[in-house]
Amino acid sequence: MMKPENNLKIFFIKLVAITFAIIIIINVFYNTFLAEKLEVLNKLSKMDKNTAEVIKDKVRSELRSGLEKEQILTKEDADLIKRFLNKISSELK
Repeated sequence: MMKPENNLKIFFIKLVAITFAIIIIINVFYNTFLAEKLEVLNKLSKMDKNTAEVIKDKVRSELRSGLEKEQILTKEDADLIKRFLNKISSELK
């Protein structure tokens, strides 16, 4: 029969091995899936006020130039958007 000390030693070895395996799995998951998305969010949150103003001005100028055009969408794009909106509205009913 095994001594209680041996059982306890085996238990702690298994506990340490499982703990390391869980830490490695979490680390791989973080690096694979979350790191890129968090990097984009960090870039956006670290944006200074001057850069934000430049981006807002660029968006405003693009909106103005789009509104000055006689036709913004091509017939194909308009048809696709119309069919997409119809599908969404039919699913929401």
